[in-house]
Amino acid sequence: MADSDTSGSDKKPVEGDDHPDRMSDEAIHEAAMVAQPVLHDPVVIAEGVDEEPVESNRRLFEGHGLKVIAFVSAFYAAFHMAALNGVSISAWTGIDIPFLPQFPLETWNFRILHIAGALVLGFLLYAGGSFNRDDSKPTTMLGYLSYALALPALYALYTAISFANEIAGGAMWNGIDATIRNREIYHFGVPLLVATVGAIGIGWAHRLPRHHFSAPDFVLAICGIAVATYLITIYGTAMRNATGTPFAPIGMSIAAVAGTLLIMELTRRVAGLTLIVIAVVFLIYVFVGDKLPGFLNAPDITWERFFSQVYTDAGILGPTTAVSSTYIILFIIFAAFLQASKVGDYFVNFAFAAAGRSRGGPAKVAIFASGLMGMINGTSAGNVVATGSLTIPLMKKVGYPPKSAGAIEAGASTGGQIMPPIMGAGAFIMAEITGIPYTEIALAAVIPAILYFGSIFFMVDFEARKLGMRGMREDELPKFKELAKHVYLFLPIIILIVALFMGYSVIRAGTLATAAAAVVSWLSPNKMTPRDIYRAFDLAGVMSIQIIAVCACAGIIVGVISLTGVGARFSSLLLGLADTSQLLALFFAMCISILLGMGMPTTAAYAVAASVVAPGLIQLGINPLTAHFFVFYYAVVSAITPPVALASYAAAGISGANPMGTSVTSFKIGLAAFIVPFMFFYNPALLADGTWVEIGRALITASVGVCLLSGGVQGFFFTGRLPQVPRIMFLIAALFLIEGSLISDVVGAVLTGGGIFLARLSAGKEEPKGDAPKEDVPKPAE
Repeated sequence: MADSDTSGSDKKPVEGDDHPDRMSDEAIHEAAMVAQPVLHDPVVIAEGVDEEPVESNRRLFEGHGLKVIAFVSAFYAAFHMAALNGVSISAWTGIDIPFLPQFPLETWNFRILHIAGALVLGFLLYAGGSFNRDDSKPTTMLGYLSYALALPALYALYTAISFANEIAGGAMWNGIDATIRNREIYHFGVPLLVATVGAIGIGWAHRLPRHHFSAPDFVLAICGIAVATYLITIYGTAMRNATGTPFAPIGMSIAAVAGTLLIMELTRRVAGLTLIVIAVVFLIYVFVGDKLPGFLNAPDITWERFFSQVYTDAGILGPTTAVSSTYIILFIIFAAFLQASKVGDYFVNFAFAAAGRSRGGPAKVAIFASGLMGMINGTSAGNVVATGSLTIPLMKKVGYPPKSAGAIEAGASTGGQIMPPIMGAGAFIMAEITGIPYTEIALAAVIPAILYFGSIFFMVDFEARKLGMRGMREDELPKFKELAKHVYLFLPIIILIVALFMGYSVIRAGTLATAAAAVVSWLSPNKMTPRDIYRAFDLAGVMSIQIIAVCACAGIIVGVISLTGVGARFSSLLLGLADTSQLLALFFAMCISILLGMGMPTTAAYAVAASVVAPGLIQLGINPLTAHFFVFYYAVVSAITPPVALASYAAAGISGANPMGTSVTSFKIGLAAFIVPFMFFYNPALLADGTWVEIGRALITASVGVCLLSGGVQGFFFTGRLPQVPRIMFLIAALFLIEGSLISDVVGAVLTGGGIFLARLSAGKEEPKGDAPKEDVPKPAE
């Protein structure tokens, strides 16, 4: 893997962590230490923002092992870049090289290879349990058993290759012939399942030093290749049309069972148990649904029928994998190139130079930098660790309580997922599911993103005023004039936006932006050499594993919803609620979207919620774009919604505050994101649906609304501290102004004027603390 991943011992989590599915608290605290020396330096300079934190269960190879993994990772990412752009070495050279794939690949085959590559790389990189602190490599009974399991795994792979050769030679394959069925069961299926289940079980208990390869994980990698080999072979025949019918070969169902187990195990290793628990519940529902009452009742489905269809574009190879294999991995490569060229450090330093001097400066830097970085990297909690390790200690230094410092970073990092044009890859999944052009989705996201970040800005500013904070001194900050000389480092993102709105495809625009990141670096102090480009592809391969596993696992849930019809029955339930009250139906849809998204990355959260909730909203007569934005927003903010708020918990680990307290404060800071989606229904102009006059008025009045909302929540406004009555008036006025009709705007304006009048009347009775001179430096929060 990239050197930054292995040499950064300051970010290395504690070995032996009992929770390998997430970063340990100790690991997050160690990540925070990266920023600590900065507090004692005369000038704050962001460094290491571009380095990926090393998860507690990621192996850190050395020597030849490191070189092998780096090559596999770089090849995997480069393969996608070549496939997406139709690059063929054979076409370039005029030489037909048999073992090199010819692009473009058939869609299903490409997605199968996409998942198989992530399984191989993921199992080699991420351990199933904690590491052995002893540097020795003892051979135990589990070790011997692991080597024994390699035999059935290799035999299953050999059998799959044999089937491929027979079919290529003209053999007729079907699911009825008893001879073929027996061969698939006993020569392919049984060895494959024995190796898969056995290696998963041993992987949980097998302990090795962190820098060693693991035998059971090699077995799982072989099983992943065997599954891909068989499915690509069968899907290349007429049997592809037999999925879900009695004519489907039994091997197809067995391969899908093994593939599902492998995907779920890798997801557990890289993303935790939350998504796994949800997937298991849905899988159990498939086989018990016929015994459940009411709208949960489902048809009786045999395991052969279900699994022969779940590993198709109706499930695992469906919309989630379609997006992860194209747009998501492309933008992960783009983000890796930005990181390799140290553009992330520049973004954060630029934010410090531009906003650091303002009141509560580090918090406003966090809003700008975390929003920008979160938009690209697509993970709220990961972005918290990357940028929060610098911004959170500095927020505490200027006077923010630890709880508020962590909450601000969590809110800003979460907001990056709704920031166009990339939206943490959510925009691309929405385009894939709805069929709405990407550019239309990106434009619709502009005003909601402005409102969200505007709300956080005002929340931060009012709290800074209330606590009498200062900004950072000029001698503590990077020189803006020096950074302005390198403003061309923003060019890759500008090129991406311009190319998208000039009508280029997303793939072409992303490729151009990636190339621009390398070219622009040649003008900067961090010039990308061929070695750096190789490391960028290596980094991209590692970064992609989690999101690919998560999208594939979400595809299992999507497949269950599609094949059992539970989504349609949920839609009927929403329709019934809407007969009583449409607002009640929307509230119920919000709760389900948040519940389904808790503990999951944004892409998986949205994909699952969109399958369950969005169809019901559309049946209520709601515009598809509005319905999907409603679901998307609540899937995103699940990262800061108690009680399971991953972004808030990651921030609390760095700030040292109580996790639940940080989560509640994050919820308060991101309150606009919980209110604005309801207003999409009453004011479509918030999603750029209307005339320019309507859109402009919606932007202005809603912006004033979120300002009032922030003042009401914080109990502080430009006039000073807010008494109870003006505070309530501001909150009510905010709702009317965000709603955006002419009558509601008038009501909101009247309430605003009345609230300001009453606030000014009381201003003379109590001197606000916010009048503290800028030079007065409060004691740093502990």
